[in-house]
Amino acid sequence: MNKYESIIIISPVVEEEGIKSLITKFSDLINSEGKVESVEEMGKRKLAYEVKKNKEGYYVLFNFEAKPELIAELERNYRITDEVIKFIVVRKEN
Repeated sequence: MNKYESIIIISPVVEEEGIKSLITKFSDLINSEGKVESVEEMGKRKLAYEVKKNKEGYYVLFNFEAKPELIAELERNYRITDEVIKFIVVRKEN
């Protein structure tokens, strides 16, 4: 299994309960075939440029271990989740 880091930016209009449920949803997805090491909520921050008509977003950082096959499924879920306005998944060097 490889180590990965993923940052998602959630739309600023999402309520706190909605943010918690999204974090739980993605953590459960990762845990199904991998292991979440940490989830860091970085809070609402101003974006460098407008993304989907938003000037700010709620940042969440996931550190996890997973098999490479899981990454495609995780990114697919990010794409189809309307509340996620931007994301990136990066493989960390061991």
